[in-house]
Amino acid sequence: MVDSQYYLPNDIGISALDCTEAFRLLSPREQLYAHYLSRSAWYGGLAVLLQTSPESASIFVLLQRLFRKQPPAQLGNVATAAGLSPEEYQAFLVYAAGLYANMGNYKSFGDTKFIPNLPKENLKALVWQSQAFQDSPSEMEALWDSCSTLLYSLEDKQKQLGLGDKGITTYFSGNCCLEDAELAQKFLDSKNLSAYNTRLFKKKSEGKSCYEVRLASAVQEGESDHAANENQKRMLEEYSRSFTFGSVEAHKEGSRFWIKDKGPIVESYIGFIESYRDPFGSRGEFEGFVAVVNKAMSECFAKLVSSAEVLLPELPWPKDFEKDRFLLPDFTSLDVLTFAGSGIPAGINIPNYDDIRQSEGFKNVSLGNVLAVAYATQKDKLTFLDEEDKDVYIKWKGPSFEVQVGLHELLGHGSGKLFVQDEKGTFNFEQDNVRNPETGEKITTWYKGNETWDSKFSTISCSYEECRAECVGLYLCLNKHVLSIFGHEGEDAEEVVYVNWLNMVRAGLLGLEFYTSESKSWRQAHMQARFVILRVLLEAGEGLVTLKESTGKDGRPDALITLDRSKIHTVGKGAIERFLCKLQVLKSTADVEGGRALYEGYSAVSDGGSHNFLCLRETVLQRKEARKMFVQANTRVKGDSVELVEYEGSAAGLICSFTERFADDSEEVEAHLLELNKRDAPCWF
Repeated sequence: MVDSQYYLPNDIGISALDCTEAFRLLSPREQLYAHYLSRSAWYGGLAVLLQTSPESASIFVLLQRLFRKQPPAQLGNVATAAGLSPEEYQAFLVYAAGLYANMGNYKSFGDTKFIPNLPKENLKALVWQSQAFQDSPSEMEALWDSCSTLLYSLEDKQKQLGLGDKGITTYFSGNCCLEDAELAQKFLDSKNLSAYNTRLFKKKSEGKSCYEVRLASAVQEGESDHAANENQKRMLEEYSRSFTFGSVEAHKEGSRFWIKDKGPIVESYIGFIESYRDPFGSRGEFEGFVAVVNKAMSECFAKLVSSAEVLLPELPWPKDFEKDRFLLPDFTSLDVLTFAGSGIPAGINIPNYDDIRQSEGFKNVSLGNVLAVAYATQKDKLTFLDEEDKDVYIKWKGPSFEVQVGLHELLGHGSGKLFVQDEKGTFNFEQDNVRNPETGEKITTWYKGNETWDSKFSTISCSYEECRAECVGLYLCLNKHVLSIFGHEGEDAEEVVYVNWLNMVRAGLLGLEFYTSESKSWRQAHMQARFVILRVLLEAGEGLVTLKESTGKDGRPDALITLDRSKIHTVGKGAIERFLCKLQVLKSTADVEGGRALYEGYSAVSDGGSHNFLCLRETVLQRKEARKMFVQANTRVKGDSVELVEYEGSAAGLICSFTERFADDSEEVEAHLLELNKRDAPCWF
């Protein structure tokens, strides 16, 4: 039996993202703008296949060829004739949907590999009897041979993404290790080059190691005919320049115009953005989103933005550690039309360029139609809580998470100052006067020249920053003014606070699913962050949080986590206050050694101490619920108008959305993917 964490269950939740009303309310020009941006995002998003694993692109092409010839219902008849049971064919559909939703065969949330939950010979029989195989037998056989072994392989190294002997990555050639990544980063920093849109390939030449840094670029002309204003036009021009020449500076320039484009009806961002999946933490995965403003919820976020300058001083670090000036950002609630990449978040704070965020601004978005379906929970699937807590949790999870996302993005990622000495030797803080609140001493470390948060803190940077933002959300949700902005008063407000904190400690326990005990490494930044917060709150003591192992009604190991709501405002607040201050001070001062010691200490998963987390991890794995997948609509131009094409929330619907997404030039797209994949194939092993 294959461990269940390596396949997707047949009953996995799959929901359609509803954006019908939002799209309908757009003007014809706005609909065209949204359509063409969506096309750019989807075609660019194919790069994620090449950024994920050596076999992802080939598997994608195999699936596209199968389902282009025969949609799921028709292929089902072939499956029956080939001897597959209904359960096996459903497992294949779920696998295909999973590959499309994650843009690769590794989970976007957790970085674990997943394989089809049916025998290899049965899947091969289906492929051989398909119409695609009948039409092109030699091509389909070659395609199967190129990816079928890795498609099913669960050798230790291939079970998760990672660098060197810790896993699989295509950000680096297979002979690279952590030392190579560090060496390359130092070189890039010295040349004022960003690693965001690069991959690193190591070769031997005359007995010496040679490194090839590849920039993502493609010679394609871009247009911006349907832009609503000059900022959008300039933004798109800079993005086009960035993708043509592989220039991060051009993308940064485009991001500056994007920040200036205040309150657009159609919001978008595209490029190499988040660095969660680079094992070293400094290379961005491609993503592109297009979304439409939800005016009602955006009003709440606008009020939060206008209160930011009052709320920031409430954070538990001295004012010298806060930005000199808070640049009021856009903060909108959006309904997603398109989100191309490996997964869809609930909220975003971008751009990720520290120098722009520190001095020029940023934007925050909350993705309303994602929140509406992603976190709906059935009581019988709600684990590790007592029955009374389950009812409260289900009722208030949505509203509390809305508050947390708002605070996390705006005042979490949007807060805090980095101490920098620029290339001219000028400091952005008063060296003689600023004191470290933890030690009382003068500041002795800071960022120099081209050093950034990502390049300096590398492997822990993503999770550390998510932890800091989550702590800000927990801390500031205790503020009555914040709660009133979201319409919560009195007892309701206290329920929102309670469920927000309860959700965080439960998420910390659930986070153990994303820890790999063999390599002692975490595979998901947010879940590591939540486990760290759980550890901090358990350490606070005084009965604030209790975590007990137990036996469930089914006779299997279980656990129960509880939170004393009467101690949140005292014991809980104090613990988060102290920890959050430490996180910010270490970040501000570029104290990598201190930051690693603190964060890796709380991230440790062991069987010692008051809780056997290694044992609890096994319990979590046995009772885990698969993360939901989303089906997104397509758009197509018909005459002078744009049509929204929607699909059912099922594996078949998700598959159809992808086969129709690239219908116009599918053979050309697939040939390009296979060509790129073949060129790099010798570099991985």
